[in-house]
Amino acid sequence: MILSILRPVAAILIAVAALTPRCAGAEEPDLIFRKSTVFHFLTPNDKLATYALDDPAVDGVACYFTVPEKGGVAGTLGLAEQVSDISLACRQYGPVKFKEKFSQGDVVFRERRSLFFKKMQIVRGCDKKRNVLVYMVYSDKLIEGSPKNSTSTVAVQPWGASTDAPKCADWVND
Repeated sequence: MILSILRPVAAILIAVAALTPRCAGAEEPDLIFRKSTVFHFLTPNDKLATYALDDPAVDGVACYFTVPEKGGVAGTLGLAEQVSDISLACRQYGPVKFKEKFSQGDVVFRERRSLFFKKMQIVRGCDKKRNVLVYMVYSDKLIEGSPKNSTSTVAVQPWGASTDAPKCADWVND
């Protein structure tokens, strides 16, 4: 009796999860590598996965983040709530060129971390005084957020033979 009720509910939940957009503001991140951390017999292991993501509004800046990925049966079915331990490192890898104006705290990337209520976000700001881009990653829930976060900075520097660097303050919406 219970299984006959749970099967349609599970099918609906999986369909909703498949239709939910994974990220906002950017393309899918590039997987750099995964490393197993917990062995599961007959199901996928828990892993740490490192991804790279180009800032969609700023050429020449990429962020690298590492997230835990649950394995096991729940992880395989997409039903496991992922933990909020996320690390972040952003770097200038070429000449910085701003494509568009942005607001402090604009979302660079968003990914759901559970079936319904939890999401990870990378947001961007500008330290106008020091000409530094500031990136922060955090996770939040519908009811209760997580205090776990990580911050990374990119000092906007001249690149190559150029002696001038753009000012992030000129590209911030006030």
